[in-house]
Amino acid sequence: MQPRLRPTVLALALTTLAATTASAQTARPLAERLDSLAGSGVQSKRAVGTVAAIVKGNDTLLVKGYGRADVEWDVPMPADAMFEIGSATKQFTAAAILQLRDAGKLSLDDEITKWLPDFDTRGNRVTVRQLLDHTSGMVGLTGLPELTLHTWNPSFPRDSALALFNRNPFQFPTGTMQMYNNWAVWLAGLIVEKASGMTYAEYVEQRIFAPLGMTRSMYCNSSENVPQRAHGYIVYNNGVINRAPSNHHKWMPFAAGSLCSTAGDLVTWVRALHGGKVLSPGSYKEMVTPAKLNDGTVLRYGLGIAVQKDSRGLPYIGHGGSVSGFDADTRWYPDAQLAVVVLMNNGGDAGDIAGKLAAELLPWQRPTVAAFTGDAAPLVGTYKGPGRGRDMVIQVTQAPQGIAVSVNGGEPRPIPWVEGTTFAMGDTFLIFRGGDVHVSGGSAYTVLKRQ
Repeated sequence: MQPRLRPTVLALALTTLAATTASAQTARPLAERLDSLAGSGVQSKRAVGTVAAIVKGNDTLLVKGYGRADVEWDVPMPADAMFEIGSATKQFTAAAILQLRDAGKLSLDDEITKWLPDFDTRGNRVTVRQLLDHTSGMVGLTGLPELTLHTWNPSFPRDSALALFNRNPFQFPTGTMQMYNNWAVWLAGLIVEKASGMTYAEYVEQRIFAPLGMTRSMYCNSSENVPQRAHGYIVYNNGVINRAPSNHHKWMPFAAGSLCSTAGDLVTWVRALHGGKVLSPGSYKEMVTPAKLNDGTVLRYGLGIAVQKDSRGLPYIGHGGSVSGFDADTRWYPDAQLAVVVLMNNGGDAGDIAGKLAAELLPWQRPTVAAFTGDAAPLVGTYKGPGRGRDMVIQVTQAPQGIAVSVNGGEPRPIPWVEGTTFAMGDTFLIFRGGDVHVSGGSAYTVLKRQ
């Protein structure tokens, strides 16, 4: 069995200095530091607008808007602005499936052909659970150019989408690897509808939003007049800002990324989910327990939600999302009962800001970087295997501190050593084993074969 991977902070350093908090690094008042970090994207002109919300225990530390909700009309960003939240939707889809399981409507171990009899599994046994933990092995939406052509077609039938998808082989045998997959969660949304007898929109609005009092959350409808709606934008390096088109139509991205919400409502959601108000204790435990591959390899993702440590080594449960001019991040730091939500109306860095806000409130250890102490020569070579949307090819060369890695023909970059033959590439681990390299990300675990 593959042991559980060490946290990301250790991927950046094997030794640590004495524990310190971000609060001890500056004499500025906490409220001022939080305010400055939350608005940093707008201040640096990386972002058009931001809303950040932080609640620790019963204390609301920040709920504030920055920048603009509408550039053309110069509308300031209100704290209760509604945003598209992209893939942060996936945790709601997983919760819906688990609620239906609690109600006896389905089982996580149901083969998906029980609910989708026309789906071609190519001889794989794919369960509902494997749609939610991204281990199904099926090709994702980003890997199907013929489907992408229809993204902007609001009348494209679901049956046609399924027919197009059924033409494609799986990327890998079910359960042997993990690859983040919008299409799999799209299919989970269809199962929500079949098991509940409701549309996906009706289910989340009536069975999740309404009971929790999330009155400013909805299935996105770009044609509906919604008060305090933030519009999505694309910010270019030269400072040009363009309005982003909406791709929320009847078929895409559906249960994988079509919900809209506010920072306040999402804090309500995070606290309710982790406070026992959404799922039974057993279902909640399953949702936030890291999934495993068939061989026992422990992943960094549960059911529709990440379960890992952030770049400072702080354990959290949450999900981000980016879609058509919007970026979102929702986090729950269980040890501190801390909810952090950051929403932006451009494809920005919501996750980075959320992590920095948490670091102002929680103790974390500052890492240092150590040089590789082993022989890098056996690791040098070219490796190829499944990637998101296409095969991934990495070229490994020797570097002064160990190895440098080029991904899909990109510039070679030295990467830090973790331990043994494990290295860190940002939040992704490269584990050299048996002549191959295992690539472990927050929601992906694949094996690249030496060429």
